[in-house]
Amino acid sequence: MKKNTRDLAYISRALTPRNRSGVLDISFGWLFALIAGAVIIFLAIYLSSKLIGTEKETVSAETGKEIGILLNPLETSFESAQTTSISIPTETRIHNTCDETGSFGRQVIQLDQKNFGKWTKTEVDVSFENKYIFSNKEMGGKKFYIFSKPFSFPFKVADLIYMSSSNERYCFMNAPEEIVTELTNLNRSNLITKNCSLSDIKVCFSGNCQINVDYGAGSVKKGGKIVYFAGTGEDSKTLMYAAIFSDADVYECQLKRLMLRVKELSQIYGDKSVIVERAGCENNLREDLAKLSSLADGFGSSTELELIKLQADDVAARKEVGICILW
Repeated sequence: MKKNTRDLAYISRALTPRNRSGVLDISFGWLFALIAGAVIIFLAIYLSSKLIGTEKETVSAETGKEIGILLNPLETSFESAQTTSISIPTETRIHNTCDETGSFGRQVIQLDQKNFGKWTKTEVDVSFENKYIFSNKEMGGKKFYIFSKPFSFPFKVADLIYMSSSNERYCFMNAPEEIVTELTNLNRSNLITKNCSLSDIKVCFSGNCQINVDYGAGSVKKGGKIVYFAGTGEDSKTLMYAAIFSDADVYECQLKRLMLRVKELSQIYGDKSVIVERAGCENNLREDLAKLSSLADGFGSSTELELIKLQADDVAARKEVGICILW
């Protein structure tokens, strides 16, 4: 019996270290596999998120460029308003940013797009030096309506582009007949002139609404701020739409960009007037164009627009009585 006890004790001592070593070996193997697996999964998720983020930024940049391309056909009209729409597959927020620095400033578009139920903000800016988009700073939706009108001051300066989301409907109340006719001809479902609903953004030409237009004084009040479009007339109406569809900051910035073009074009046509005079075609426009260029160069805000418009109208009147073709 004692021998059996000794034998069992010996066997137990002999086997115990081996069993403990085996347990340690198995635990380390599983621990290594878990750590390695976690690292691999982390790297996969990290790289996938980076790839998805890069792809989202690429899509946003491409969408911004496509918007710019789609706007090009709107810049071929010299007399009438042109209209189109943009449809984007995913829910999108368009940020309209205006930069007035440089020779002509920049039109900047940035997009946020909804993916997997979350909004993704990118750092991609798509910019254009020759486009002037008048809208709220931020618009959301899948479909956006656009129309444009040429702006002359007194020569053609640019085509102004007005953008709004299909999610927002503007109802123009008590508008002058010429404006009712133009909006009706545009045939856009988010621009109406009768049967307003409670959810509509109301644009009043008399009374008190979200947007108030004083057509005679040439002013628009929106969001508690007043901007000016300089009285009546076709070109003033072009600026009136710009003031209606824009945030005040966007409107004022784009107006400064337009005046930069007026300044440069006035100088170009002033030089041209000298050339045609030397060729025997007297026009007497050089000094008037120089004054217009100077006023445009010193432009600060829409409160000064009426003064510059008077000079532009004077240049237009002098040009009409002359025989020289400058523009």
